[in-house]
Amino acid sequence: MGQESGYMIPDTAHDLLIRRLWAVDQEAISNHLLRLDAETRRVRFGGAVNDESVKAYARRILRYDSIVCGAFSSGTLRAIAELRGLYRSWPAMAEAAFSVEPDWQNGGIGDALFERVIAFARNRGVKTLYMTCLRENERMRHLAAKHHAQLYFCPGEVEATLDPNWPTPLSVAIEIADETRGLTQAMFRWPAMWQQTHLRNQGFLRAGTENKSENGI
Repeated sequence: MGQESGYMIPDTAHDLLIRRLWAVDQEAISNHLLRLDAETRRVRFGGAVNDESVKAYARRILRYDSIVCGAFSSGTLRAIAELRGLYRSWPAMAEAAFSVEPDWQNGGIGDALFERVIAFARNRGVKTLYMTCLRENERMRHLAAKHHAQLYFCPGEVEATLDPNWPTPLSVAIEIADETRGLTQAMFRWPAMWQQTHLRNQGFLRAGTENKSENGI
């Protein structure tokens, strides 16, 4: 957690791009969450949720007090990490939450996103980072423990807390460099995405028939 190096990309997904998500990525966010199966939704949201609830959550995910980043593979958003509750208290506290599509689990994407969330929290002076998951969510428990979080077991759920290091000029520079690289790659895809969205809205393109690489990068 204290290493000041670039963000690690899993060997199993060498084309993976992790970057911050913006309003232009709203459709990609919604599509990603809708691709989660029933069990993945249950462990992510703490209970069963239908498509309409997922869409409503996606619409409000990008808030002033949140940072959301995503992992793209071949242009499609496959995983999301959220840092929520920034700027609400001092010393600063924030909550982390993660979602990874079933076919992309166990490949290191969650680990890479966790590293990014810790870096975001660190560079914003967050003293305590916490997350809550269902007690049976062994993946998240393992991920939190791997990053030296303290685990507190409660009936039906587990709360994990960790204290990020304080920011340094180098940690800030690394974030800026990585985000600049991700944003640059995204900008090459956004014009095509806007065009396809416009055509679909005008009835010339059916949803789901666009090029798979339109989702945000």
